[in-house]
Amino acid sequence: MSGPQGHSSPILTFPQGEKDPLSIRAKALVFADPRSRQLLEFLQRVGPSEVPVLINGETGTGKELVARYLHAASGRRGAFVAVNCGAISETLAESEFFGHEAGAFSGAAGRRPGWFEEADGGTLFLDEIGDLPLALQVKLLRVLQEQEVVRVGSRKPVKIDIRLVTATNVDLEQAVEAGNFRLDLFYRINVAQVAVLPLRERPLDILPLVEHFRRIYSARLNISEPMLSESATQALLDYPWPGNIRELENVVHLALLVAGDKPIRPEHLKFSAGLSVARTSAGNVHTLPQEVMREQLLRLFEVPGEALLHDIEDLIVREAFAYCGFNQLRTAALLGITRNAMRTLLVNHGMLKGRTPG
Repeated sequence: MSGPQGHSSPILTFPQGEKDPLSIRAKALVFADPRSRQLLEFLQRVGPSEVPVLINGETGTGKELVARYLHAASGRRGAFVAVNCGAISETLAESEFFGHEAGAFSGAAGRRPGWFEEADGGTLFLDEIGDLPLALQVKLLRVLQEQEVVRVGSRKPVKIDIRLVTATNVDLEQAVEAGNFRLDLFYRINVAQVAVLPLRERPLDILPLVEHFRRIYSARLNISEPMLSESATQALLDYPWPGNIRELENVVHLALLVAGDKPIRPEHLKFSAGLSVARTSAGNVHTLPQEVMREQLLRLFEVPGEALLHDIEDLIVREAFAYCGFNQLRTAALLGITRNAMRTLLVNHGMLKGRTPG
């Protein structure tokens, strides 16, 4: 991972060649905005220590990049191991975390170390830790207290030495009050807390990120870097970026595909969530997503097809599931439904093949 290189263009990126096309994580983080520089200064102080760090921030703000920076700054020689807690199968979670012995369960052909052992001497990064089931939270707390793991199917403890960094896009204190997160585990992981602000709250980072992704994708597309028109620049600054850095990357990439090496204009910027930017003399005004959706619905009503409601529901479910990193709990919360209802929708629309709702 590349790190800050002076005050002109400090930037964090993932290691060269690392690919994850289904990820909604941010692929770059800059520190041009004063509030971002404050974050960098705090990371420089906390990084070399051994204290657990809890990173708060919306999806796509760069939480994993912050975690990787902390690992690099720690000087620890072991590996950086990143785990998305929201994507863990509950039935295999204990084996994934703590490892297993041969024959510990059906399909366990050989001994396998878990994520804690893989991160021994390094950093274990638990992303979306608020999604961990309560039963696993208890076992996680015990491992952190004892600094040892016991593989599934074994009685022999294995000593570990890890630096724990966690991240969440939900309020863990509210989760504690709701009975969904253990208070003792919260105290254990919340020694140092880092807030990664949404992109709309650090506007001076926007254009440096645009420049970074414009340079990256121009090279990949083998075109000369196109200019940004003044109106396109203003549109980028006006947009609220609900998807944060990951959305900005997608917008820049698509703009280059559409514009080629010609100057990028506002019509080349395809913002997600149906938000089209418009400015008035009173300031920055954005068309409400509901208004855009209403216009498109009226067009669909003219040629509804044979299963209009099913098609619209399928679109909502698929886009929401992808937006939430293919995490059932977060998608259910986003749509305001129960997890069981979410699972039923995913099964009905073929996104949980081989599973039954329940």
